[in-house]
Amino acid sequence: MNFSDYQHLLFERRANGVLLITLNRPEVFNATNETMHAELARVWGEVSADPETRVAVVTGAGKAFSAGGDLSMVEAMAGDHERVADMLDEMSRLVYGLVDCNKPVISAINGVAVGAGTVVALLADISVCAEDAKLGDGHVKLGVAAGDHAAILWPLLAGMAKAKYYLMTGEMITGAEAERIGLVTKALPRDQVLDEALRIAEVMATGSQNAIRWTKKSLNNWMRNAGPIFDQSAAYEMLCFMAPDVVEGYTALREKRAPAFPSAAPTAPTA
Repeated sequence: MNFSDYQHLLFERRANGVLLITLNRPEVFNATNETMHAELARVWGEVSADPETRVAVVTGAGKAFSAGGDLSMVEAMAGDHERVADMLDEMSRLVYGLVDCNKPVISAINGVAVGAGTVVALLADISVCAEDAKLGDGHVKLGVAAGDHAAILWPLLAGMAKAKYYLMTGEMITGAEAERIGLVTKALPRDQVLDEALRIAEVMATGSQNAIRWTKKSLNNWMRNAGPIFDQSAAYEMLCFMAPDVVEGYTALREKRAPAFPSAAPTAPTA
């Protein structure tokens, strides 16, 4: 299969069917614009169907894995029902594409991972993360519900108490802490992350392909069973794009200040 028509993803074929995929917008820390988001929703089906690929490794160009959704994309979606409906479909294809990809996917989280970046980083079958990388969902700080992958995956990986804390506060977490609570597979010094991800890929690429792929398929039934949770969370996230809080959320991010959400306007205490 030819991957040459992708604009923001780079592909490098390595020995034994290892495919290295690089998110490639380093000038904006690999933030996902509309084109990159669409490519991330598309690529996993093509990886799954590619006869030359046994294992995919995904990383980010430069210092970041992915800094989340580009603010211009967020602004364009706010209040636009057609765009929001399209994004709901695309988000579903991204999440289910990773879950249903029949090839193992390994993420080499070389730096910050937020939003759609966290989707790819954590839905990968194996995640190797820089100890000093910062990960987070961050949706609530934008003024939208934690959709994407978060409700379906974080409780499964880290437990409900940690999932509720990080998803309802939007706080970031280091790679070292993410490993401690089970959110990522391994945390290593940054300069070792890609090499370790490629080492693991080589182990899988030279192992029994049916055994590995069917093991993945069986384990991912935990996430398939939770599909309705994802569907609901994604719908709630998109519904929030029709409300005023998201406008204040992206404006505050642009102005680098704390948001003052309309839904959280100060009220006087009752007697």
